[in-house]
Amino acid sequence: MTTAVSNTSKLDATLLDQYRTVLGQWPVPCDDLWVDTREGTTFVVACGPKDAPPLVLLHGALTNSAIWMFDAELWSQSFRVYAVDVIGEPGLSTAKELPMEGGRYAAWLDDVLAGLDLTSVAFVGTSFGGWLALDYAVRQPHRVDRLALLCPAGIGSQKSFFLKALPLLLLGPWGKAKVRAMVMGPYPKTIADRARPLMDLLSSIHSKVRPRSMRIPLVSDAGLRSLKIPVLIVIGGRDALINSNETRRRVESIMPDAQLHYLEQAFHYLPNQRETIFNFLRDKQVGRIP
Repeated sequence: MTTAVSNTSKLDATLLDQYRTVLGQWPVPCDDLWVDTREGTTFVVACGPKDAPPLVLLHGALTNSAIWMFDAELWSQSFRVYAVDVIGEPGLSTAKELPMEGGRYAAWLDDVLAGLDLTSVAFVGTSFGGWLALDYAVRQPHRVDRLALLCPAGIGSQKSFFLKALPLLLLGPWGKAKVRAMVMGPYPKTIADRARPLMDLLSSIHSKVRPRSMRIPLVSDAGLRSLKIPVLIVIGGRDALINSNETRRRVESIMPDAQLHYLEQAFHYLPNQRETIFNFLRDKQVGRIP
């Protein structure tokens, strides 16, 4: 493990300062860690008791570990939480983008876990981060204790969202707001004061960082069937990016033991799930929502 900050982040100086300011408001005591991997330096925020079971958090595309800060506030009561800035995304890790095929992301995660001195962990992943966790569990089942996945890529197919979004993006702020609402749902009428810096950071990233075009591979039926660990999957019926109905069908037919929450009116962004995930991580039955 190294203590040198990567200087190859996708964030410009202004966004780096904004991100560091948000990280400075992490709601519980935390450690900033930098891990050397075969693909470059990886930044990790760690919090919770050092002797507690390890929990690794993987964010989605065009975000960073800041999205977990209020979830980590709860989860770190029972776990040593490690929020990882995924390489190639707009955080403090190296900006290096890896191919989706061939297992290079899994090899990178091997190095991250080794650098953190972790043998096996539970994962929480959202969207692209859900695919990262799922792909890793299929490739390295002995290193994964359980999976909690929010709107994960890799089970249902991706929708051709950006073809619909491109004309709107040409219409300036109104069009960008429309695209955001299609993905995230209606903008909240009120935002807690402590959450405002995080929301401003995410808005700045979406305005300034060009999204990566990625085609995420589907995990095979055999791969999904091979998982023998507890799995929680939460999906929204109005997800604009991922075919949630296909996700639902595959989970129900191939992973009958998985706990599936299908939220019919929810979008790709799934707020208010931290208690559900916390109960699942602590091995409490959270039920199946049809």
